[in-house]
Amino acid sequence: MARRTKNFFRKKFSKNMQKKLVMLFAAIILAFVFLVGRITYINAANGEDYTRIVLDQQQYDSRTIPFKRGDIVDRNGTKMATSERVYNVILDMKTMLSDEDQIEPTIQVLKDCFEIDEQEVRDLMEEKPDSRYNILKKGVDYETYKKFRNIEKDTEKYPDVEGIWLEEDYVRTYPYNTLASDVIGFTVDGNVGSNGIEAAYNSILNGTDGREYGYLDDTSTVEQTVKEAVDGDTVVSTIDLQVQSIVEQHILEFNEQHKNEVSAGEGSKNTAVMVMDPQNGEILAEASYPNYDLNQPRDLTKYYTEEQIDAMSDEEQLEILNSMWNNFCVSDTYEPGSTFKPFTIAAGLETGILKGDENYFCGGMLHVGDHDIHCNNRNGHGAQTLKQSLENSCNVALMEIGEALGAEEFCRYQELFGFGEYTGIDLPGEGDTSGLLYTPENMDPASLATNAFGQNFNVTMTQLAASFCSLINGGNYYEPHVVRQIQDENGNVTENKSPVLLKKTVSEETCEIIKDYMFGVVEEGTGASAAVEGYDIGGKTGTAEKLPRGNGKYLVSFIGYAPQENPEVVVYVVVDEPNVLAQASSGYATELASSIMEDIFPYLGITKSADAAETDETADLTGTGEEADLTGTDETGIVLN
Repeated sequence: MARRTKNFFRKKFSKNMQKKLVMLFAAIILAFVFLVGRITYINAANGEDYTRIVLDQQQYDSRTIPFKRGDIVDRNGTKMATSERVYNVILDMKTMLSDEDQIEPTIQVLKDCFEIDEQEVRDLMEEKPDSRYNILKKGVDYETYKKFRNIEKDTEKYPDVEGIWLEEDYVRTYPYNTLASDVIGFTVDGNVGSNGIEAAYNSILNGTDGREYGYLDDTSTVEQTVKEAVDGDTVVSTIDLQVQSIVEQHILEFNEQHKNEVSAGEGSKNTAVMVMDPQNGEILAEASYPNYDLNQPRDLTKYYTEEQIDAMSDEEQLEILNSMWNNFCVSDTYEPGSTFKPFTIAAGLETGILKGDENYFCGGMLHVGDHDIHCNNRNGHGAQTLKQSLENSCNVALMEIGEALGAEEFCRYQELFGFGEYTGIDLPGEGDTSGLLYTPENMDPASLATNAFGQNFNVTMTQLAASFCSLINGGNYYEPHVVRQIQDENGNVTENKSPVLLKKTVSEETCEIIKDYMFGVVEEGTGASAAVEGYDIGGKTGTAEKLPRGNGKYLVSFIGYAPQENPEVVVYVVVDEPNVLAQASSGYATELASSIMEDIFPYLGITKSADAAETDETADLTGTGEEADLTGTDETGIVLN
């Protein structure tokens, strides 16, 4: 049999072929020997480096070192959102079970120190006896952390406690709860921003996780390789928390005053306020009500009973939450009403169809096309100058101005003022109004007439506020923004968000005329209740009848500025469906604006009127003013603060 096999191979492979096979086999052996030698050399020379590279790519036998999400602070550095270090309780089951004497002491410490249910641990012993990483509890505070560290160190009292370790983590917190909730937003799933600055600047606020790897060296000793985490950057907002707090307090007072007044519910469908610097587009405060607690963004108990919440479907709850999280100032669209009238007059002045010496007669109604369109004063205003038409908010005069402008010029100036376009504000969810404006092609005479006094098209608060700023600052349209600076974890400025001048809307001459007219609105006209003693204030009221017409639903507003000479601040108030019997009164907005301005103007150092400044100076010199009383001296000569 052997002979036949041997003969078989001899027949199949010639001697020449056999030699070649032997040589090939030898070459393979030599290559293998060389490879082994090379690996041995590399391991000896650079083994540790390569091991670390390999470990860097592995996900086992390692732990994540979390980054700290960057803070959100106000313009003065006060933290509005921050991440606090907490600890997760991890149990290495295999280690605990490696010695029977360790089981009960370890379970007892878990129970006493961390309030972890004993049965939970015992169930885990049965289910995962070989597991090395079990999160038993999240968000343990620093005091508990210190308590456990003392237990770890006390080997005499706790000699057999093994398998417990604490993993660092961070939890997002908001020190002021509801304050500036619209602007700040919140996070979900750890470090994913939702709404507000948290969402808009999510990538900047986030850092990069680090990792700690554990491995055994040649002597089976545990070694560690650490890649440190990179923390997120700090976002410095334009918000002034003091101004924000004042605004929200007055909104809350308004709500409480009118809550359940006509129907069960809040003081309005929504009350919103914006405070801006007209010289650079910075937003100092932005708030709306109803608001929500940033630390508990899904909590509905503030507005609903437990029974009402239980009766809601998941879809209903989500709809309510989305409505609550919505930033009215940025996202909601509405008809502006008479706050738009200064823009119509400005367009007339810029095009030259208005000279400033025009006179109108208001009989309470104007017939346009096939429609009788009424003035806000059904009895009519009678004879009106151009200035008076704005002071008294005469619809008839504005309709005549709109007709004189024509559809093409009117629409051109709407676009120039930024209506129908995104403002570019650095907040998510900006409302789209592009399809809510007429074009010259589809604007009939009646639509032009109603558009001229602010009805039949939609705007957002941000749109109107940014445009209004250009009407009073010399015609400069600045991009509205809520962030002024980015800082690294050490406080070094890495980026300045400088004001962005987007365009020129009107001339300085037109601005001065419009300001003079709006000063008259507060001094003599519909905005008289917005006046604040000691300050020269200009502004415009607005009352917009909501669709469907005739349903008694109105949105009232006021937008004002101070001082008259060189405006330093703009305050815009919108009250959507105030819970009152007669919603059409803009007085609800002007009075709210007045109360806000009265409190924030002294804080911001807004320039007073010449008469008020002179009175203050005299009081300071004579020692009879309020400030002299506050900083006088007692009988010992010590200054009183």
